[in-house]
Amino acid sequence: MRVVIAGSSGLIGTALSTSLREGGHDVVALVRRSPAGSHESRWDPGAGRVDAGLIQGADAVVNLAGASIGDKRLTDSYAQVVRQSRVDSTATLAEAMVGGFRGVLLQGSAMGFYGSRGEEPLTERSDAGDTLLASIVSDWEAAAQPARDAGVRTVTVRTGLVLAPHGGFADRLLPLVTRGLLGSLGTGDAWHSWITLEDHIRALRFLLDSDFSGAVNAIAPYPARDAALIRALSEAAGRRPGFRVPAFVLEAAIGRAVEDLLSSQKATPGVLMRLGFEWRHPRIEDAARWLMAGR
Repeated sequence: MRVVIAGSSGLIGTALSTSLREGGHDVVALVRRSPAGSHESRWDPGAGRVDAGLIQGADAVVNLAGASIGDKRLTDSYAQVVRQSRVDSTATLAEAMVGGFRGVLLQGSAMGFYGSRGEEPLTERSDAGDTLLASIVSDWEAAAQPARDAGVRTVTVRTGLVLAPHGGFADRLLPLVTRGLLGSLGTGDAWHSWITLEDHIRALRFLLDSDFSGAVNAIAPYPARDAALIRALSEAAGRRPGFRVPAFVLEAAIGRAVEDLLSSQKATPGVLMRLGFEWRHPRIEDAARWLMAGR
């Protein structure tokens, strides 16, 4: 299978590329610089430019491209950068598929689609939220509409908090956890819908091989409250949970991106469950032990 990946240098893209290549698949990464070989192809999503022949000839396109929310303080101007980068990359790929693409589009998305919903149970059928991040994710998903209208099997992958030994959440918060300095973010009552990197990559490959189209909550079956998640990580590291970090401190540090850490999303992965996907780390205690073993 030939798979084109946009956003291949990120945490998920790197792991997925490695997994697919180890499985014998041909992976081509879309890059903004000069290609380093036949395994790369240059594109410019801001200008709407991509090799349409490459896209049309692929069996699958995985779109994970977009400016990171966690890398910079989320000011109004940077929020627009985040939004536009996702919309531009998605629209460029979707429009290149019109008129002949017969493969599958795995379209990146996020649980931020739902906003902060407190104790409300969330499924793939739940409406979008009303937060800044929810509006960004909604626009991100909507940009793939040309592909859907052209009959492309499109899987919208709403990713939760990805737990990995290195990168992403781990690099930002685990140093505090392993020193026994962190007890919770905010009050600790918010629900996190999470998944380990290993299970996330397995889920993506599972969806590539399925015939499903539509939105998928790419998360573990058991969400965890913030304090319980931090406690599980602390115990796996041989530490006691530390201090609560007030919401105003987090907001001062990262701006409106605090929504991503404090939003409460008590969601279930109904689609993956119905399709028969099996998690290796279904509970936060399983995930914490795996994560710490990998560090």
